[in-house]
Amino acid sequence: MDGVSLFLDVAWQALNGLAPAAALAVLLALISTLKKPIRPLMRSAGWRLILNFLAGAVVMVGGWFVFGHDGMMATYAVLVAVMGTSQWLLTGGWR
Repeated sequence: MDGVSLFLDVAWQALNGLAPAAALAVLLALISTLKKPIRPLMRSAGWRLILNFLAGAVVMVGGWFVFGHDGMMATYAVLVAVMGTSQWLLTGGWR
C-alpha cells in the first residue's frame, strides 16, 4: 500500500466516523432555528452547529479509543446525550 492510498483510507475512515456527529449537529441547528427559543445564549445557528459538532466529534473519537473501532451503539447513545445536552445549554433550555 503506497502513501497516497493509505492517506485516502485514513481520511475516508475519519469522514465516515464523524458523519453521525455532523448529521446530528445539522439536525439540531435546523430544529433550533424553527423552534425559536425565547433568549438563546448563542443566537447564531452556525455557532451552535460548530459547537455541537465539536462536542460530537470528541465523543466519536473517544468511542474509537475506548472500543477500538467505530459503530458501537454505546458511542451513539453517548453522542445523542452529549449533543442534546450541548444544544440545551446553548439555547438556554433551563430558563
